[in-house]
Amino acid sequence: MKKLKYLFVLLVIVAVAFVFICDSVIRNSSKNFVFDDADKIPHNKVGLLLGTSKYVRSGQINQYFANRIAAAVNLYNAQKIDFIVVSGDNSAKNYNESLDMKNELMKYGIPEEKIFLDYAGFRTYDSVIRMNKIFGQSSFTIISQEFHNHRAVYIARHIGINAIGFNAKDVDAYGGFKTKVREKFARVKVFFDLWTNKSPKFLGEKIEIKY
Repeated sequence: MKKLKYLFVLLVIVAVAFVFICDSVIRNSSKNFVFDDADKIPHNKVGLLLGTSKYVRSGQINQYFANRIAAAVNLYNAQKIDFIVVSGDNSAKNYNESLDMKNELMKYGIPEEKIFLDYAGFRTYDSVIRMNKIFGQSSFTIISQEFHNHRAVYIARHIGINAIGFNAKDVDAYGGFKTKVREKFARVKVFFDLWTNKSPKFLGEKIEIKY
């Protein structure tokens, strides 16, 4: 019984260490490729806006959503991107992250013809790979919160895509705590996806983004 306890404790220590190692590798490998200042970020033809729900359970606007929209508009108005691909979840009849974000972008003056929708961006890994395989982009700017950008940029650059990230404003510590905890485990899953060369849930026909 004592040996089993020691084994259990050892497994817990190894698991916790692995989580922190994955987190550290992703953060350190991507830190030079994420930007806070629109004036300093290089230009890319296309920005990838990572989707999230418009509302939280209380019915209020999701601050992750609002801040990502603001960041995308800022980047477009600064002429650092020419088109925006909105990639999000559209798996339920009354839930459409991509369309909600498109409509919001248009409210801020982004022309409809400059916005492309990726309805099969069920998760970050899929969104990044589909930008290359479906939308034909080998270099693009990812738009999300900094913690999210680190993971997305790491995925992209690991598979040979020249991606950078533009950081949207984060949410307060209380509102973002659960998200940050989930992010730690999402970073672990990245390594399993990359090690197994996992494919997105859906691919499909290619979409050309023309000037």
